[in-house]
Amino acid sequence: MPAGVKSVLAVTKTLKHGDFVWDDQGIPQGPVHVWVDLRRQTISVFRAGHEIGSSIIVYGAGEKPTPLGSFEVLSKHRHYRSRRYDAEMPYSLFITRDGIALHSSVLQPRHATHGCVGLPDEFARRLFELADLGAVVDITRSDPEIIERFVKRSQSSVR
Repeated sequence: MPAGVKSVLAVTKTLKHGDFVWDDQGIPQGPVHVWVDLRRQTISVFRAGHEIGSSIIVYGAGEKPTPLGSFEVLSKHRHYRSRRYDAEMPYSLFITRDGIALHSSVLQPRHATHGCVGLPDEFARRLFELADLGAVVDITRSDPEIIERFVKRSQSSVR
């Protein structure tokens, strides 16, 4: 969790591949911000500065790594099929013009994607329903400087 950010989630166990928590009850409407930490293999979804969802992810490795940086959701496709890899990518939120997306994926230890961020199916569905075009997605590897920028951006979007 980035420093200075509080979670409203009650996580009572260690999450494993396919597990997630989601609780948006009582959380006001507001900007959606997604935080992906590749080092920790986690994703956190924030609305109005409050963490409402968290999950274990899979991501790209080797010759097809998941890019680091700050992105915006460019397009959304509930039912998408990759022509390049002949693979289903349900609930796709594309963040780059060359095909990197957050989407439902097979989640197993040691499983990797071709650069995308793979999510549990129900988590991907909820995120797909919540995130609008332009929602910010920060992908990091627990870099303290990026975490500090995230905290400042999250706090300023609530005001």
